[in-house]
Amino acid sequence: MRAAAALSANRSASGLVFALLSAATFGVSGPLGKSLLEAGWSSGAVVGVRIGLAALIMLGPALWMMRGQWGRLRGAVGLMAGYGSVAVALCQFFYFNAVERMSPPVALMLEYLAPIIIVGWIWLRTRRRPGTLTIVGSLVAMGGLVLVLDLMSARSVDVVGVLWGVAAAGCLAVYFVLSAKSDGVLPPFVVVAGGMLFGSVTIGALAAVGLLPMAATFGSVELLGAEVAWFVPIAGITVVAAVIAYVLGIVGAQRLGTKVASFVSLTEVLFAVAASWLMIGDVPAPVQALGGALIVAGVVLVRMDELRAPAEAPVSESLLEATTGPLPVAQPRA
Repeated sequence: MRAAAALSANRSASGLVFALLSAATFGVSGPLGKSLLEAGWSSGAVVGVRIGLAALIMLGPALWMMRGQWGRLRGAVGLMAGYGSVAVALCQFFYFNAVERMSPPVALMLEYLAPIIIVGWIWLRTRRRPGTLTIVGSLVAMGGLVLVLDLMSARSVDVVGVLWGVAAAGCLAVYFVLSAKSDGVLPPFVVVAGGMLFGSVTIGALAAVGLLPMAATFGSVELLGAEVAWFVPIAGITVVAAVIAYVLGIVGAQRLGTKVASFVSLTEVLFAVAASWLMIGDVPAPVQALGGALIVAGVVLVRMDELRAPAEAPVSESLLEATTGPLPVAQPRA
């Protein structure tokens, strides 16, 4: 009994480390992408290269994991196609378009409105009132959004950037729903690899018909206060902020469980602020940082409602499970 308890505690402790490392590696994607955008790369090129290279890296291990189980792919192709085109490709494209017009942490704060979007969607679909903590959390997050946009100052708001950020939040909400539907269908690593593959096809198709401008430069970029070769941020945003980040997130989720891992994933906002400051000297204003804290606090309140006893009707999780399956881990796709 004691040995089992010790093993469980060690597993949870290591899971926390993996989940924090995942949030930290995801957090560097914004500043790495921003350095490329400022050097002349288009959002489409950044996303296309990131997803395409990640797909190539993950494809081999994914095929090895599926050996002798090819029949399981038949019922999952549509799921991976939706996951890759919307939750991976469009989500990242919208996010980096937002980053092009505002600070990466601010864009990420907007993207983290996704759980609140899900709450609203569930409420409209089921006509059942969410729990009190869910409503309070949503209101707190909306108040945080006002501060993030700095609406009380004399500065003009980049409306287009805000719309890109909200669009990324919508795609992240789709990611949560599709991830829930994928539970038990395929190994998570295979779902991510397939999503990267379909995401690459989506970006390529949009570029081929002229809907997605593709531009890249191959000189030096500004990063960490120095000039570095263009392939340095490309390697970082692909290997560190995509492949490693996803794999660490999967391991952390398996060891912590979805609910705890969801809380830990919120630290990505903090890591993004630190990474933007260190890498490109870009940090949100104090009032925006406060707004981001309120958004995170609002999402935490919504998650707390999910942890309540079934008798207290935890709306966010119970209703979503009723339509799609267990809630997934809240991993950002930026």
